Amino acid sequence: MLWAGRMRLGTFGILLMLVHASSACEFGPFPYSFTGIVCRMTKPAALLLNQETAQVIQAAFRNAKFPNITGERSMRLLGKVAYGLSNIQVNDLSIEKSEVELKENDAIHIAIKNVTAFFKGTLTYGYAGAWFLQLFHSVDFEIESSIDLQINIKLTCQKDQVAADASDCYLTFHKLTLHLQGDKEPGWLKQLFMDFISFTLKLVLKSEVCNEINFLAQVLANFVLDLAANFVQDKDISVDISLASVPLIKANYLESHHKGLVLYKNYSDVFSDSVFSPSLLTESRMLYFWLSEHILNSLASAAFLDKRLVLTIRGEKLQALFEMEDTEAQRKAVQMIFQGTSYNDSVAKVWSLAHPQISLQPEGTVVKSLVAVEVSIFPTGEEPLMVLYMEKEITVTIQAAYAEKKLILHALDSRIEFKVFKCTADPSENDPSIRSFLQTMISVVGIPEVISRIEPALTSLMNSKGLHLFEIRNPEIITRKGYIIVQLDFSFPKHLLLDFLEKRL
Repeated sequence: MLWAGRMRLGTFGILLMLVHASSACEFGPFPYSFTGIVCRMTKPAALLLNQETAQVIQAAFRNAKFPNITGERSMRLLGKVAYGLSNIQVNDLSIEKSEVELKENDAIHIAIKNVTAFFKGTLTYGYAGAWFLQLFHSVDFEIESSIDLQINIKLTCQKDQVAADASDCYLTFHKLTLHLQGDKEPGWLKQLFMDFISFTLKLVLKSEVCNEINFLAQVLANFVLDLAANFVQDKDISVDISLASVPLIKANYLESHHKGLVLYKNYSDVFSDSVFSPSLLTESRMLYFWLSEHILNSLASAAFLDKRLVLTIRGEKLQALFEMEDTEAQRKAVQMIFQGTSYNDSVAKVWSLAHPQISLQPEGTVVKSLVAVEVSIFPTGEEPLMVLYMEKEITVTIQAAYAEKKLILHALDSRIEFKVFKCTADPSENDPSIRSFLQTMISVVGIPEVISRIEPALTSLMNSKGLHLFEIRNPEIITRKGYIIVQLDFSFPKHLLLDFLEKRL
Protein backbone atom coordinates (compact mmCIF):
# COMPACT_ATOMS: atom_id res chain seq x y z
CA MET A 1 0.00 0.00 0.00
CA LEU A 2 2.65 2.47 -1.10
CA TRP A 3 0.14 4.98 -2.32
CA ALA A 4 -1.08 6.96 0.61
CA GLY A 5 2.24 7.84 2.19
CA ARG A 6 2.89 10.28 -0.61
CA MET A 7 0.05 12.52 0.53
CA ARG A 8 1.56 15.14 2.77
CA LEU A 9 5.14 15.72 1.69
CA GLY A 10 5.14 19.24 0.35
CA THR A 11 5.11 21.09 3.65
CA PHE A 12 7.67 19.24 5.70
CA GLY A 13 9.81 18.45 2.67
CA ILE A 14 10.37 22.16 2.19
CA LEU A 15 10.86 22.77 5.89
CA LEU A 16 13.71 20.29 5.88
CA MET A 17 15.64 22.67 3.69
CA LEU A 18 16.39 24.88 6.66
CA VAL A 19 16.26 22.50 9.63
CA HIS A 20 18.82 19.91 10.65
CA ALA A 21 18.92 18.04 13.94
CA SER A 22 21.52 15.99 15.70
CA SER A 23 21.21 12.72 17.53
CA ALA A 24 24.03 10.66 16.04
CA CYS A 25 26.48 13.50 15.31
CA GLU A 26 29.02 14.94 17.73
CA PHE A 27 29.66 18.68 17.59
CA GLY A 28 31.85 19.37 20.61
CA PRO A 29 31.43 21.89 23.43
CA PHE A 30 31.59 25.05 21.22
CA PRO A 31 29.74 24.13 18.02
CA TYR A 32 28.94 27.71 16.93
CA SER A 33 32.66 28.39 16.52
CA PHE A 34 32.64 26.19 13.40
CA THR A 35 29.56 27.83 11.85
CA GLY A 36 30.11 29.45 8.47
CA ILE A 37 26.54 29.50 7.13
CA VAL A 38 23.24 29.82 8.97
CA CYS A 39 19.72 29.50 7.57
CA ARG A 40 16.67 30.71 9.47
CA MET A 41 13.09 30.21 8.29
CA THR A 42 10.44 31.99 10.32
CA LYS A 43 6.88 30.93 11.06
CA PRO A 44 5.29 33.05 8.24
CA ALA A 45 7.44 31.20 5.69
CA ALA A 46 6.41 27.84 7.10
CA LEU A 47 2.75 28.84 6.95
CA LEU A 48 3.12 30.08 3.38
CA LEU A 49 4.73 26.85 2.25
CA ASN A 50 2.03 24.88 4.00
CA GLN A 51 -0.61 26.64 1.87
CA GLU A 52 1.12 25.66 -1.37
CA THR A 53 0.96 21.90 -0.95
CA ALA A 54 -2.55 20.96 -2.14
CA GLN A 55 -1.30 20.25 -5.67
CA VAL A 56 1.52 18.13 -4.27
CA ILE A 57 -0.93 16.01 -2.29
CA GLN A 58 -3.21 15.61 -5.29
CA ALA A 59 -0.27 14.62 -7.50
CA ALA A 60 0.77 12.02 -4.92
CA PHE A 61 -2.71 10.49 -4.97
CA ARG A 62 -2.98 10.59 -8.77
CA ASN A 63 0.35 8.85 -9.23
CA ALA A 64 -0.08 6.33 -6.44
CA LYS A 65 0.08 2.61 -7.18
CA PHE A 66 -2.48 0.81 -5.05
CA PRO A 67 -1.95 -2.85 -4.14
CA ASN A 68 -4.75 -5.37 -4.13
CA ILE A 69 -6.45 -6.01 -0.81
CA THR A 70 -7.65 -9.56 -0.07
CA GLY A 71 -9.35 -11.33 2.80
CA GLU A 72 -11.68 -14.16 3.75
CA ARG A 73 -14.06 -15.16 6.51
CA SER A 74 -16.28 -18.08 7.45
CA MET A 75 -20.00 -17.37 7.66
CA ARG A 76 -22.90 -19.52 8.82
CA LEU A 77 -24.89 -21.02 5.99
CA LEU A 78 -22.73 -19.27 3.39
CA GLY A 79 -19.51 -21.13 4.21
CA LYS A 80 -16.17 -19.44 3.54
CA VAL A 81 -16.41 -16.02 1.93
CA ALA A 82 -13.33 -14.58 0.17
CA TYR A 83 -12.96 -11.13 -1.40
CA GLY A 84 -10.42 -9.03 -3.25
CA LEU A 85 -10.24 -5.35 -4.15
CA SER A 86 -8.24 -4.65 -7.32
CA ASN A 87 -7.65 -1.91 -9.90
CA ILE A 88 -7.91 0.68 -7.14
CA GLN A 89 -7.63 4.29 -8.32
CA VAL A 90 -8.33 7.71 -6.88
CA ASN A 91 -11.45 9.12 -8.46
CA ASP A 92 -11.55 12.44 -6.60
CA LEU A 93 -9.71 14.20 -3.78
CA SER A 94 -10.25 17.33 -1.72
CA ILE A 95 -8.50 18.80 1.32
CA GLU A 96 -10.27 21.09 3.74
CA LYS A 97 -7.19 22.57 5.42
CA SER A 98 -3.70 21.93 6.68
CA GLU A 99 -1.91 23.44 9.64
CA VAL A 100 1.72 23.47 10.74
CA GLU A 101 3.08 24.16 14.20
CA LEU A 102 6.66 24.38 15.41
CA LYS A 103 7.04 22.62 18.73
CA GLU A 104 10.01 24.17 20.49
CA ASN A 105 12.99 21.82 20.78
CA ASP A 106 10.81 18.92 19.69
CA ALA A 107 9.33 18.52 16.23
CA ILE A 108 7.41 19.99 13.31
CA HIS A 109 3.74 19.16 13.84
CA ILE A 110 1.54 18.94 10.74
CA ALA A 111 -2.23 18.53 11.00
CA ILE A 112 -4.13 17.73 7.80
CA LYS A 113 -7.86 17.89 8.31
CA ASN A 114 -10.67 16.33 6.28
CA VAL A 115 -8.84 14.70 3.41
CA THR A 116 -11.83 13.44 1.43
CA ALA A 117 -10.85 10.78 -1.08
CA PHE A 118 -12.98 8.61 -3.37
CA PHE A 119 -11.47 5.36 -4.55
CA LYS A 120 -12.86 3.21 -7.33
CA GLY A 121 -12.04 -0.30 -8.46
CA THR A 122 -13.34 -3.86 -8.74
CA LEU A 123 -14.57 -6.11 -5.94
CA THR A 124 -14.35 -9.83 -6.63
CA TYR A 125 -15.94 -12.21 -4.13
CA GLY A 126 -16.89 -15.85 -3.92
CA TYR A 127 -18.20 -18.34 -1.38
CA ALA A 128 -18.79 -22.10 -1.14
CA GLY A 129 -22.11 -22.88 0.53
CA ALA A 130 -22.83 -25.71 2.95
CA TRP A 131 -24.75 -27.52 0.15
CA PHE A 132 -21.76 -27.30 -2.27
CA LEU A 133 -23.21 -24.22 -3.90
CA GLN A 134 -20.43 -22.02 -5.34
CA LEU A 135 -21.00 -18.45 -6.45
CA PHE A 136 -18.43 -15.97 -7.80
CA HIS A 137 -19.12 -12.34 -8.65
CA SER A 138 -17.28 -9.16 -9.70
CA VAL A 139 -18.79 -5.73 -9.15
CA ASP A 140 -17.52 -2.18 -9.41
CA PHE A 141 -17.13 -0.34 -6.15
CA GLU A 142 -16.43 3.12 -4.77
CA ILE A 143 -15.07 3.85 -1.32
CA GLU A 144 -15.78 7.22 0.22
CA SER A 145 -13.34 8.22 2.96
CA SER A 146 -12.69 11.20 5.20
CA ILE A 147 -9.39 11.18 7.05
CA ASP A 148 -7.40 13.39 9.41
CA LEU A 149 -3.60 13.03 9.54
CA GLN A 150 -1.34 14.02 12.41
CA ILE A 151 2.40 13.94 11.69
CA ASN A 152 5.23 14.86 14.06
CA ILE A 153 8.52 15.14 12.20
CA LYS A 154 11.62 14.67 14.30
CA LEU A 155 14.96 15.44 12.72
CA THR A 156 18.14 13.48 13.31
CA CYS A 157 21.69 13.71 12.04
CA GLN A 158 23.43 10.94 10.13
CA LYS A 159 26.93 11.44 8.76
CA ASP A 160 26.65 15.18 9.40
CA GLN A 161 23.56 15.38 7.20
CA VAL A 162 19.88 15.59 7.97
CA ALA A 163 17.69 12.53 8.37
CA ALA A 164 13.94 12.92 8.88
CA ASP A 165 11.93 10.67 11.17
CA ALA A 166 8.19 10.94 10.44
CA SER A 167 7.23 7.65 12.07
CA ASP A 168 5.20 9.53 14.69
CA CYS A 169 2.13 9.53 12.45
CA TYR A 170 -1.57 9.01 13.12
CA LEU A 171 -4.65 8.61 10.92
CA THR A 172 -8.16 9.21 12.17
CA PHE A 173 -11.09 8.05 10.02
CA HIS A 174 -14.30 10.03 10.13
CA LYS A 175 -15.83 8.04 7.30
CA LEU A 176 -15.09 4.88 5.34
CA THR A 177 -18.09 3.83 3.25
CA LEU A 178 -18.28 1.18 0.53
CA HIS A 179 -20.68 1.65 -2.40
CA LEU A 180 -21.35 -1.29 -4.77
CA GLN A 181 -22.50 -0.55 -8.33
CA GLY A 182 -24.28 2.58 -7.27
CA ASP A 183 -26.00 0.76 -4.39
CA LYS A 184 -27.83 -1.62 -6.77
CA GLU A 185 -26.64 -4.69 -4.90
CA PRO A 186 -28.77 -5.94 -1.97
CA GLY A 187 -28.17 -4.12 1.29
CA TRP A 188 -27.08 -7.30 3.09
CA LEU A 189 -24.25 -7.85 0.58
CA LYS A 190 -23.00 -4.29 0.95
CA GLN A 191 -23.09 -4.53 4.74
CA LEU A 192 -21.39 -7.94 4.69
CA PHE A 193 -18.37 -6.68 2.75
CA MET A 194 -18.27 -3.34 4.50
CA ASP A 195 -17.88 -5.14 7.82
CA PHE A 196 -15.13 -7.35 6.35
CA ILE A 197 -13.25 -4.68 4.54
CA SER A 198 -13.36 -1.57 6.71
CA PHE A 199 -11.29 -2.89 9.60
CA THR A 200 -8.60 -4.36 7.33
CA LEU A 201 -8.57 -1.29 5.10
CA LYS A 202 -8.08 1.06 8.03
CA LEU A 203 -5.12 -0.97 9.31
CA VAL A 204 -3.54 -1.06 5.85
CA LEU A 205 -4.03 2.66 5.32
CA LYS A 206 -2.58 3.58 8.71
CA SER A 207 0.46 1.39 8.19
CA GLU A 208 1.23 2.15 4.57
CA VAL A 209 0.41 5.86 4.63
CA CYS A 210 2.73 6.48 7.56
CA ASN A 211 5.47 4.20 6.21
CA GLU A 212 5.43 5.99 2.88
CA ILE A 213 5.40 9.42 4.50
CA ASN A 214 8.42 8.43 6.57
CA PHE A 215 10.22 7.15 3.46
CA LEU A 216 9.45 10.13 1.25
CA ALA A 217 10.32 12.57 4.03
CA GLN A 218 13.91 11.39 3.74
CA VAL A 219 13.71 11.35 -0.06
CA LEU A 220 12.63 14.99 -0.03
CA ALA A 221 15.26 15.87 2.57
CA ASN A 222 17.92 14.44 0.27
CA PHE A 223 16.38 16.27 -2.67
CA VAL A 224 16.57 19.62 -0.86
CA LEU A 225 20.11 18.91 0.33
CA ASP A 226 21.13 18.12 -3.25
CA LEU A 227 19.59 21.41 -4.40
CA ALA A 228 21.47 23.33 -1.73
CA ALA A 229 24.76 21.55 -2.47
CA ASN A 230 24.37 22.26 -6.18
CA PHE A 231 23.64 25.93 -5.48
CA VAL A 232 26.98 26.41 -3.70
CA GLN A 233 29.05 24.56 -6.29
CA ASP A 234 30.47 25.66 -9.61
CA LYS A 235 32.81 23.29 -11.43
CA ASP A 236 35.70 22.48 -9.08
CA ILE A 237 34.73 24.98 -6.38
CA SER A 238 32.13 23.95 -3.80
CA VAL A 239 31.08 24.67 -0.23
CA ASP A 240 30.69 22.06 2.51
CA ILE A 241 27.16 22.47 3.89
CA SER A 242 27.32 19.63 6.41
CA LEU A 243 26.04 20.39 9.89
CA ALA A 244 28.14 22.41 12.29
CA SER A 245 25.86 22.23 15.33
CA VAL A 246 22.52 21.17 16.69
CA PRO A 247 19.73 23.22 15.09
CA LEU A 248 17.21 25.33 16.88
CA ILE A 249 13.48 24.63 16.64
CA LYS A 250 11.66 27.53 18.20
CA ALA A 251 8.00 28.43 18.26
CA ASN A 252 8.60 31.18 15.68
CA TYR A 253 11.47 29.92 13.54
CA LEU A 254 13.69 27.06 12.45
CA GLU A 255 17.44 27.48 12.24
CA SER A 256 20.25 25.31 10.90
CA HIS A 257 24.00 25.78 11.11
CA HIS A 258 26.51 24.63 8.51
CA LYS A 259 30.30 24.44 8.30
CA GLY A 260 30.61 26.42 5.08
CA LEU A 261 34.15 25.23 4.32
CA VAL A 262 35.28 25.88 0.75
CA LEU A 263 36.44 22.80 -1.15
CA TYR A 264 38.79 23.11 -4.12
CA LYS A 265 41.22 20.41 -5.29
CA ASN A 266 44.12 20.44 -2.82
CA TYR A 267 43.06 23.70 -1.20
CA SER A 268 42.54 23.13 2.52
CA ASP A 269 40.06 25.34 4.34
CA VAL A 270 39.98 25.48 8.15
CA PHE A 271 37.60 27.56 10.22
CA SER A 272 37.00 27.61 13.97
CA ASP A 273 36.52 31.23 14.93
CA SER A 274 32.94 32.09 13.97
CA VAL A 275 31.23 35.10 15.53
CA PHE A 276 27.74 33.70 14.99
CA SER A 277 25.07 33.94 17.65
CA PRO A 278 21.31 33.35 17.20
CA SER A 279 20.71 36.85 18.58
CA LEU A 280 22.24 38.32 15.39
CA LEU A 281 19.12 37.37 13.41
CA THR A 282 15.59 38.65 13.89
CA GLU A 283 12.15 37.17 13.14
CA SER A 284 10.60 39.96 11.06
CA ARG A 285 11.39 38.47 7.62
CA MET A 286 10.58 35.06 6.18
CA LEU A 287 14.07 33.84 5.36
CA TYR A 288 17.57 34.68 6.57
CA PHE A 289 21.05 33.63 5.47
CA TRP A 290 24.05 34.45 7.65
CA LEU A 291 27.49 34.15 6.00
CA SER A 292 30.85 34.44 7.66
CA GLU A 293 33.56 36.70 6.26
CA HIS A 294 35.77 33.60 6.16
CA ILE A 295 33.61 32.00 3.44
CA LEU A 296 33.94 34.98 1.11
CA ASN A 297 37.72 35.06 1.63
CA SER A 298 37.97 31.32 0.95
CA LEU A 299 35.84 31.59 -2.19
CA ALA A 300 38.04 34.43 -3.44
CA SER A 301 41.13 32.28 -2.79
CA ALA A 302 39.63 29.34 -4.66
CA ALA A 303 38.66 31.57 -7.58
CA PHE A 304 42.23 32.89 -7.67
CA LEU A 305 43.72 29.38 -7.65
CA ASP A 306 41.28 28.37 -10.39
CA LYS A 307 42.56 31.27 -12.54
CA ARG A 308 39.13 32.89 -12.71
CA LEU A 309 40.29 36.37 -11.71
CA VAL A 310 41.43 37.29 -15.21
CA LEU A 311 39.80 39.85 -17.49
CA THR A 312 40.60 40.66 -21.13
CA ILE A 313 39.43 43.96 -22.65
CA ARG A 314 39.67 44.97 -26.30
CA GLY A 315 37.93 46.94 -29.05
CA GLU A 316 35.12 49.29 -28.03
CA LYS A 317 35.42 48.39 -24.34
CA LEU A 318 39.11 49.29 -24.40
CA GLN A 319 38.35 52.54 -26.20
CA ALA A 320 35.71 53.46 -23.62
CA LEU A 321 38.29 52.99 -20.87
CA PHE A 322 40.97 55.17 -22.37
CA GLU A 323 38.68 57.83 -23.81
CA MET A 324 36.63 58.51 -20.71
CA GLU A 325 37.12 62.25 -21.24
CA ASP A 326 38.00 64.36 -24.26
CA THR A 327 40.90 66.49 -22.99
CA GLU A 328 44.29 67.37 -24.30
CA ALA A 329 45.96 65.40 -21.48
CA GLN A 330 43.88 62.32 -22.27
CA ARG A 331 44.66 62.49 -26.00
CA LYS A 332 48.37 62.94 -25.33
CA ALA A 333 48.50 59.97 -22.91
CA VAL A 334 46.60 57.68 -25.30
CA GLN A 335 48.86 58.64 -28.21
CA MET A 336 51.99 57.97 -26.15
CA ILE A 337 50.74 54.59 -24.85
CA PHE A 338 49.24 53.12 -28.04
CA GLN A 339 51.69 54.77 -30.47
CA GLY A 340 48.96 55.32 -33.04
CA THR A 341 47.75 51.70 -33.04
CA SER A 342 43.95 51.26 -33.21
CA TYR A 343 42.03 49.79 -30.30
CA ASN A 344 41.03 46.84 -32.48
CA ASP A 345 44.72 45.96 -32.72
CA SER A 346 45.28 46.30 -28.98
CA VAL A 347 44.39 44.27 -25.91
CA ALA A 348 44.44 44.89 -22.16
CA LYS A 349 44.75 42.05 -19.69
CA VAL A 350 43.85 42.48 -16.02
CA TRP A 351 44.50 39.79 -13.43
CA SER A 352 44.97 39.29 -9.72
CA LEU A 353 48.52 38.59 -8.56
CA ALA A 354 47.55 37.28 -5.14
CA HIS A 355 44.53 36.10 -3.17
CA PRO A 356 42.12 39.02 -2.76
CA GLN A 357 41.44 39.93 0.87
CA ILE A 358 37.81 40.53 1.83
CA SER A 359 36.70 42.34 4.94
CA LEU A 360 33.05 42.79 5.89
CA GLN A 361 32.32 46.12 7.53
CA PRO A 362 29.11 48.10 8.28
CA GLU A 363 29.80 50.40 5.32
CA GLY A 364 30.10 47.46 2.88
CA THR A 365 32.36 44.71 1.61
CA VAL A 366 35.96 45.89 1.47
CA VAL A 367 38.05 44.12 -1.19
CA LYS A 368 41.83 44.55 -1.23
CA SER A 369 43.75 43.04 -4.12
CA LEU A 370 47.14 43.26 -5.83
CA VAL A 371 46.29 43.59 -9.52
CA ALA A 372 48.41 43.58 -12.67
CA VAL A 373 47.48 45.37 -15.91
CA GLU A 374 49.20 44.68 -19.20
CA VAL A 375 48.46 46.53 -22.46
CA SER A 376 49.83 45.11 -25.72
CA ILE A 377 49.56 46.39 -29.27
CA PHE A 378 49.74 44.44 -32.51
CA PRO A 379 51.14 46.77 -35.22
CA THR A 380 50.52 45.56 -38.77
CA GLY A 381 53.40 43.41 -39.99
CA GLU A 382 55.26 43.65 -36.69
CA GLU A 383 55.64 41.52 -33.58
CA PRO A 384 53.26 42.19 -30.66
CA LEU A 385 54.62 44.82 -28.29
CA MET A 386 53.81 45.30 -24.59
CA VAL A 387 53.48 49.05 -24.19
CA LEU A 388 52.26 49.23 -20.59
CA TYR A 389 52.65 47.12 -17.48
CA MET A 390 51.71 48.08 -13.98
CA GLU A 391 51.03 46.45 -10.63
CA LYS A 392 48.80 48.25 -8.21
CA GLU A 393 47.15 47.58 -4.89
CA ILE A 394 43.47 48.43 -5.08
CA THR A 395 41.14 48.74 -2.12
CA VAL A 396 37.48 49.21 -2.96
CA THR A 397 34.33 49.20 -0.82
CA ILE A 398 31.32 47.57 -2.47
CA GLN A 399 27.65 47.53 -1.52
CA ALA A 400 25.48 44.76 -2.93
CA ALA A 401 21.75 44.60 -3.66
CA TYR A 402 19.37 42.27 -5.48
CA ALA A 403 16.51 43.63 -7.56
CA GLU A 404 14.50 42.42 -10.57
CA LYS A 405 16.29 39.09 -10.30
CA LYS A 406 19.69 40.69 -10.83
CA LEU A 407 22.66 41.21 -8.54
CA ILE A 408 23.67 44.87 -8.31
CA LEU A 409 27.14 45.92 -7.10
CA HIS A 410 27.96 49.53 -6.31
CA ALA A 411 31.50 50.79 -5.60
CA LEU A 412 31.46 53.47 -2.90
CA ASP A 413 35.10 54.49 -2.90
CA SER A 414 38.48 53.17 -3.94
CA ARG A 415 42.15 53.66 -3.21
CA ILE A 416 44.95 52.87 -5.66
CA GLU A 417 48.66 52.51 -4.88
CA PHE A 418 51.10 51.78 -7.72
CA LYS A 419 53.70 49.12 -6.93
CA VAL A 420 55.23 48.66 -10.38
CA PHE A 421 54.91 50.96 -13.41
CA LYS A 422 56.50 50.41 -16.82
CA CYS A 423 55.57 52.29 -19.98
CA THR A 424 57.51 52.26 -23.26
CA ALA A 425 56.44 55.85 -23.88
CA ASP A 426 58.06 56.93 -20.60
CA PRO A 427 60.98 54.61 -19.84
CA SER A 428 62.52 57.08 -17.41
CA GLU A 429 59.19 57.48 -15.54
CA ASN A 430 59.72 61.23 -15.50
CA ASP A 431 56.37 62.11 -17.08
CA PRO A 432 53.76 62.22 -14.28
CA SER A 433 50.90 62.91 -16.70
CA ILE A 434 50.60 59.29 -17.87
CA ARG A 435 50.51 57.86 -14.37
CA SER A 436 48.05 60.52 -13.24
CA PHE A 437 45.84 59.81 -16.24
CA LEU A 438 45.94 56.05 -15.61
CA GLN A 439 45.11 56.45 -11.92
CA THR A 440 42.07 58.56 -12.77
CA MET A 441 41.03 56.14 -15.52
CA ILE A 442 41.25 53.14 -13.19
CA SER A 443 39.23 54.87 -10.46
CA VAL A 444 36.54 56.40 -12.64
CA VAL A 445 36.13 53.78 -15.37
CA GLY A 446 38.33 50.74 -14.76
CA ILE A 447 36.91 49.57 -11.43
CA PRO A 448 33.27 50.15 -12.52
CA GLU A 449 34.04 48.22 -15.73
CA VAL A 450 35.34 45.23 -13.76
CA ILE A 451 32.32 45.35 -11.45
CA SER A 452 29.97 45.59 -14.45
CA ARG A 453 31.49 42.35 -15.73
CA ILE A 454 31.12 40.61 -12.37
CA GLU A 455 27.42 41.54 -11.92
CA PRO A 456 26.00 39.58 -14.90
CA ALA A 457 28.45 36.72 -14.37
CA LEU A 458 27.29 36.15 -10.77
CA THR A 459 23.64 36.72 -11.71
CA SER A 460 23.93 34.13 -14.48
CA LEU A 461 25.60 31.69 -12.09
CA MET A 462 22.83 32.08 -9.49
CA ASN A 463 20.10 31.77 -12.11
CA SER A 464 21.70 28.58 -13.44
CA LYS A 465 21.04 27.17 -9.96
CA GLY A 466 17.35 28.14 -10.13
CA LEU A 467 17.30 31.36 -8.08
CA HIS A 468 15.26 33.12 -10.78
CA LEU A 469 12.42 30.64 -10.21
CA PHE A 470 11.68 32.22 -6.83
CA GLU A 471 9.70 35.42 -6.39
CA ILE A 472 11.97 37.26 -3.97
CA ARG A 473 10.48 40.32 -2.29
CA ASN A 474 12.31 43.19 -0.61
CA PRO A 475 15.70 41.47 -0.29
CA GLU A 476 18.28 43.17 1.91
CA ILE A 477 22.01 42.49 1.98
CA ILE A 478 23.41 43.81 5.25
CA THR A 479 27.11 43.81 6.11
CA ARG A 480 28.45 43.90 9.62
CA LYS A 481 31.95 43.50 11.01
CA GLY A 482 32.93 39.92 10.15
CA TYR A 483 29.65 38.71 8.61
CA ILE A 484 26.90 39.40 6.13
CA ILE A 485 23.13 38.85 6.44
CA VAL A 486 20.75 38.30 3.54
CA GLN A 487 17.10 38.65 4.57
CA LEU A 488 14.03 38.45 2.36
CA ASP A 489 10.44 37.42 1.84
CA PHE A 490 9.59 35.02 -0.96
CA SER A 491 7.07 32.92 -2.82
CA PHE A 492 8.02 29.33 -3.45
CA PRO A 493 7.80 28.03 -7.05
CA LYS A 494 5.12 25.36 -6.71
CA HIS A 495 6.19 23.49 -9.80
CA LEU A 496 9.70 22.83 -8.45
CA LEU A 497 8.62 20.30 -5.84
CA LEU A 498 5.63 19.22 -7.90
CA ASP A 499 7.84 18.33 -10.86
CA PHE A 500 10.12 16.37 -8.56
CA LEU A 501 7.24 14.37 -7.11
CA GLU A 502 5.75 13.74 -10.55
CA LYS A 503 9.05 12.19 -11.61
CA ARG A 504 9.58 10.34 -8.32
CA LEU A 505 6.12 8.86 -7.84
